[in-house]
Amino acid sequence: MRRSGLVLAVLALAGCNALRDAFSAHPEVAGSAAGQTLTVVRLAELAGRAKKVPLRPQALSGLTAVYLDYAVFAQELARGRDMTDSALVLQANWPNVAQLRWQHYHDQLIAARVKLSPDQTDSAYRAGTVRLFQHILVSVPPSAAPKVELDKKQRAEALLRQVEARHGSNFSQIAQRSSEDPGSKSRGGYLGAVGRGRFVPAFDSVAWRLAPGAMSGLVRSPFGFHIIRRPPLEEVRDSFRTELETTATVHFDSVYIDSVAVRRDLKVRGGAAALVRQAIQDVTPAVDDDRQLASYRGGAFRVRDLARWLYALDPRDLNVAMASDAQLGEFVRQLAQRELLLREVDSAGVPLTPEDWRGLKTQHDSVLTILENQLALSPRVLKDSAATEPTRHALAMRHVNDYLDRVLVQETAQFFPVPPFLALALRPGQGWSVSAAGLAQALERAQAIRAQVDSGGRRAGPGLKPAPGPAPAPALDTAKQKASR
Repeated sequence: MRRSGLVLAVLALAGCNALRDAFSAHPEVAGSAAGQTLTVVRLAELAGRAKKVPLRPQALSGLTAVYLDYAVFAQELARGRDMTDSALVLQANWPNVAQLRWQHYHDQLIAARVKLSPDQTDSAYRAGTVRLFQHILVSVPPSAAPKVELDKKQRAEALLRQVEARHGSNFSQIAQRSSEDPGSKSRGGYLGAVGRGRFVPAFDSVAWRLAPGAMSGLVRSPFGFHIIRRPPLEEVRDSFRTELETTATVHFDSVYIDSVAVRRDLKVRGGAAALVRQAIQDVTPAVDDDRQLASYRGGAFRVRDLARWLYALDPRDLNVAMASDAQLGEFVRQLAQRELLLREVDSAGVPLTPEDWRGLKTQHDSVLTILENQLALSPRVLKDSAATEPTRHALAMRHVNDYLDRVLVQETAQFFPVPPFLALALRPGQGWSVSAAGLAQALERAQAIRAQVDSGGRRAGPGLKPAPGPAPAPALDTAKQKASR
């Protein structure tokens, strides 16, 4: 009741005009940022005349975001902002920064829990519950004729004689040269260290009878003819340790990630799947959406957090058309788990290395150079071409509009949007907003413009004017058609 009374009091003081404006949502404006306005008319012209822009609400929402992000970038250049500030570099490169810091933290965890000593490696080899094998494969197609299989067998027998002549010491060289297993050929025939039962039965039963250093005869499996060897410990000590540590790391990662989720009581909320579908269809409004997708002790994973991850992920990996609610719920759980892992990294105070910084700075500087080249705009150009701050801001917007015209309408320039995390870093304090009513009106206008452009193109035809008089004879008509081609 108090809130309603306060709102009514404010509206009464503002007067009728203010009340009308508050509910009209200014439909003549599609979006605004950094003191600049994208009008409905301008957006409609861009979309309607840009043949490659589909006239759908999501497309116009995306185009508005591109325009406003470029406006903010250009206005920040005009204002003289230092685009290489370290805080901005971190924000603009969030996915890489997060990955680097997690990797450093992960390395610390693994070093403390997974690294094996030489004695542990030797003990694991002698225990034999996990083994490392080599093989040479001469493949046989499933529907091979008897003659083909016989030829393949004879070739495998010839390879067996070669490795037997050297007691297996040349096994790696023969495998690299002659094996037909693309997965192990380049590694000298080495397969990953595995437990019993991981290979097809015909292969597995023979391999697990081999003593260290021993080699099989020909083994027929559904894949073809194999020659199998179990390398001795002194030959594979380092690679065997690496294989064991890799397996242990995968297991540790799974257990650790799950333990973090359990410890923080992570729970996906009902209705999360619908919100995910909505955000994937149009990520722009999701950036400011505070609705919860999942909760955990001490916080929540919200739609705006999802939006940040959506910008970081490859769009080709986000096909939700066939995804069930359960699959989307698991998607939310996985992203929320990663948020919790990054909180663990923050709590541990994991720093970036000097090498990390050099890589991030190089990448950031490269992006700035591309953006400035696309706009034909830089701090130097602004300083040399405009004496006052208002003229610099006006010049910056002329370059933005010119660039987008060249990209979308004239198709004479390459499209390069402001990278999403740089755009998100620049938006705060810029009054960045999109009007749903303005987008709807712009879409309607753009459809009319596109129809006019399309009908004009059809009327123009191939550029020939109708000749006066009656229609030409068929033979002449054919000749004219050939000439017009």
